[in-house]
Amino acid sequence: MPFSGPTRRSLLAAGATGLVTLPFFDAPDALAQAAPGERVLRYGISMADIPQTTGQPDRGAGAYQFTGYTLYDPLVAWEMDVADRPGKLVPGLATAWEADPADRTKWIFRLRPGVTFHDGSAFDADAVIWNFEKVLNNQAPHFDQRQAAQVRPRLPSVASYRKIDPMTVEVTTRAVDSIFPYQMLWFLISSPAQYEKLGRSWERFSSEPSGTGPFRLARLVPRERAELVKNPTYWNPARMPKTDRIVLVCAPEATTRTNALLSGQVDLIETPAPDLLPRLQAGGNRIMENVTPHVWNYHLSLLEGSPWRDLRLRQAANLAINRDDVVALMNGLAKPAVGVVDPSSPWFGNPSFRITYDPDRARRLVTEAGFSRARPLRTKFLIATGGSGQMLSLPMNEYIQAAWREVGIEVEFQAVELEVLYTCWRQGATGEIARSGNITANNVAYVTSDPLYAFIRFFHSNQVAPTGVNWSHYNDPETDALIDAALKSFDVAEQDRLMARVHERVVDQALLVFVAHDTNPRALGRNVRGYTQAQHWFQDLTTLS
Repeated sequence: MPFSGPTRRSLLAAGATGLVTLPFFDAPDALAQAAPGERVLRYGISMADIPQTTGQPDRGAGAYQFTGYTLYDPLVAWEMDVADRPGKLVPGLATAWEADPADRTKWIFRLRPGVTFHDGSAFDADAVIWNFEKVLNNQAPHFDQRQAAQVRPRLPSVASYRKIDPMTVEVTTRAVDSIFPYQMLWFLISSPAQYEKLGRSWERFSSEPSGTGPFRLARLVPRERAELVKNPTYWNPARMPKTDRIVLVCAPEATTRTNALLSGQVDLIETPAPDLLPRLQAGGNRIMENVTPHVWNYHLSLLEGSPWRDLRLRQAANLAINRDDVVALMNGLAKPAVGVVDPSSPWFGNPSFRITYDPDRARRLVTEAGFSRARPLRTKFLIATGGSGQMLSLPMNEYIQAAWREVGIEVEFQAVELEVLYTCWRQGATGEIARSGNITANNVAYVTSDPLYAFIRFFHSNQVAPTGVNWSHYNDPETDALIDAALKSFDVAEQDRLMARVHERVVDQALLVFVAHDTNPRALGRNVRGYTQAQHWFQDLTTLS
């Protein structure tokens, strides 16, 4: 059946012809602190506010490229300077790590000597333990609930930690977990000395943060901009910034953000408005994109009373969507999703339920479940108004909403600011936001770069909030057993085989509504050089010149 809802043009064209000014660039103090001759890049980001600067960014995985891996470093890092293949784990503030052969629950991290924080204090084992305490021990005097909310779900395996010697730390996991080092990518180290110097105030620390990263924060204007300056004493020569100052400019609306690049107010942007791509390219701007382990989906509640406990409805919601139209809506900056991961992934397997466009079958399934276009299923989803990784949330949601209406599924979207969506996601389907709003699905887009992020945190029964982000409260003993077996194996081929079987179960049970894999697009002005776009949601702003 031809699609009869809003068209790509009608959804995106509004406001696309006029240039929109970002008002703070007219202010006399804008970039006033930039020194003469400084190489300055202005980056229009898709967020309504600057992510947290205290050490653990909020606003999702995309925020790590802005106030995470710029100001701070993890113990275990991700390779971000390659574009033609997936990256791998590389040393960060730890030079090496290993599971103790005598007890595989104990991981030893050898720390990098000679590293100092921006304030001049030394990085060592005491600093690492202090940082674990700030997010995992709510009795610690420096515990920060805001940072803990961001990183606790990313560290579900950590049971305890201790200092072995000044430059060695031991972390004990709750059970044998062969992929535990992937969790450490998200754990960033901030300065205990700076926290003490600022009167033990995380509020003051947010304006004067101190990490070990390649940039320092020069200025923060909430909901407007952050100015990052090169750290000339950075410990890693390979990541020494190639520009002196990067200004992160909040521009959450895609057309406004794109027009800011067209008018020269910014030098590069993330996620350009698809309908403006021809104008960008005609103006000499470059569009950069890459394979990204990331899926834009709806995560369905499986709680008692949710309509999505019915497999027929979950399958119908998947079959009603023409993903080729979704890709066209994105002007080619996406790829149809037929599972959590792409079919090229070693974890894809061979699901029996094929994610295709079949509205007739979708209507039959909806009818079998007791609904129809005349008597539709009515429910409510929570979605974001924008943000990194959310692509064109409102236009895509409106497009899909119309497609569902055609088969007898009437979804009301409650649009909220991105961090509200993440809060609901971390609370789970039984959380206050979901319960009070009668929400039966959320629209957080997911990183799928490793087994933890693609499967374990969503589909193991022990990952229900607050431990992890099994939002739907999915509980399946067979899926649990497959994941448990993978975590006990240190054989990568065996891990891949077991994860493929997990993925088959996830797709066959239609646990998510799979929509698209985005390509993480950016538009770079003519003056921007040297940027490497990694095959990850993590990106390295030190490569910009």
